[in-house]
Amino acid sequence: MPANMRDIRRRIKSVQNTAQITKAMEMVAAAKLRRVQAAVKLARPYLERMQEMLAAVSASARYVKHPLLSARPVRRTGYLVITSDRGLAGAYNAQLIRVALEQFRHQDRSSYTIYAVGRKGRDFFVKHGYPLGGEITGLPDSPTYANVRHLAEQIVAAYAREEFDELYFIYNEFVNPVVQRPVVKKVLPLGDVGADSKRPRVNYIFEPDAEAVLKALLPRYAETLVYQAVLEAKASEHGARMTAMGNATDAAKDMIQQLTLSLNRARQAAITTQIVEVVSGAEALK
Repeated sequence: MPANMRDIRRRIKSVQNTAQITKAMEMVAAAKLRRVQAAVKLARPYLERMQEMLAAVSASARYVKHPLLSARPVRRTGYLVITSDRGLAGAYNAQLIRVALEQFRHQDRSSYTIYAVGRKGRDFFVKHGYPLGGEITGLPDSPTYANVRHLAEQIVAAYAREEFDELYFIYNEFVNPVVQRPVVKKVLPLGDVGADSKRPRVNYIFEPDAEAVLKALLPRYAETLVYQAVLEAKASEHGARMTAMGNATDAAKDMIQQLTLSLNRARQAAITTQIVEVVSGAEALK
């Protein structure tokens, strides 16, 4: 067998093995995405009911002052940037870091602090000397509230201590398995919680009083917002990885078709050469 045909066969086998791997990774990402989507759906009613309750409590304790509600002059800004721990997810991490850098571009590094979720973002910010206030890596594919609780509590406590005066989330919002949209969302101060709720207000009886309930609920609500953003980002990550691996599989199939065509042409050329040699040999013997 000619050397070029042997090389093409090896190349086809190599690409076929790669296609099997990318197809398996696509299916795994799809399964993980379904689990995270279920977790997002389960978390949303809890968040909505908490918003309704906070709206009712805020109406009853209208003159209560709380650090999470009070706007103050902005001297320092906090950013929660949510990336992934692994790659092979297309432009998922690159576009998110690009959006974050756009936010930092016109600020002095002493005027903000970053809380990083995910190894990709953490490593980038550490490597380039950005101020890191906290981090969490190694989250499971379907994170629970317990997985992010420590960082959420750390962020809320830092805001209450006035270590920064406003907080933004930077993460990929899950639209559908193909579309993930980078968003910059202001979270703290909370402002008028529950103002957008369309459900009718419910009159609650508070024990011991509305002020105590409000002070207990507000930190938990802010922590729940962190958890909800992490879930959205995880769903986006799995969707991006599923799409990237699907595109890789399709590209491998196209490459196999091209290589097979090249192999057939090389085989045909080899057969033609052999026929010419036989005919030439027969002519020479006459």
